[in-house]
Amino acid sequence: MLQFSVMQQSRAALAHIGFLILLAAAAGCAGEPAPGATTAPAPGGSAASGEAGATPAPEAPGGAQPPGLQDEAGPEGVRNYTRVDATVACAGATPPEAMSVLRDRGFTTVINFRTAGERGASVDAGREAAEAAGLKYVHLPFREPTPELVESFLAAVADPANQPVYIHCGSANRVGAMWFIKRVKQDGYSVEDALAEAEAIGLRSEGLKAFALEYVAAGA
Repeated sequence: MLQFSVMQQSRAALAHIGFLILLAAAAGCAGEPAPGATTAPAPGGSAASGEAGATPAPEAPGGAQPPGLQDEAGPEGVRNYTRVDATVACAGATPPEAMSVLRDRGFTTVINFRTAGERGASVDAGREAAEAAGLKYVHLPFREPTPELVESFLAAVADPANQPVYIHCGSANRVGAMWFIKRVKQDGYSVEDALAEAEAIGLRSEGLKAFALEYVAAGA
């Protein structure tokens, strides 16, 4: 009799254990996606997370211009042309033949930082072509900038009678330095924003950059 009772208890225990196993298996299946189902990535997934299958965040287009600069092609033969806004464009070397095109685009004044001794500068021919097209021509030549030259440039570029104005040198490097100073001194730009725009225009020289930074820091 005792043996029969023990056997009944053993069978009951085994049945209970089997029931628990079935429950656990059912719960595991419920948490798995159905065959062929696609699991959506968690919100905010990015390449930085390092997780397989994460969607990388979109990158800014290479060489994108700072906000505000306009997408306008320069006249034929003009190097490193940048249309900053409706009142100004900056560039590098500009052949005399481009002067009439600049006039057609609405510019009234050309400011040139190139020296007469630079290779391919064509300063006299550029002046003649500008004046023939009805443009005012302001020649502020320099290789090494000075505070006096900066003051002359700031006065010329701020004069409403000279706007819209076209500013150029050989590569837009000198233009970028002078434009940086103009942005900080006259337009109230932060140094960081003005420098980003100047570099997009063509500022590359560490010497010119140092001069421009020292000039605005001195509060001249």
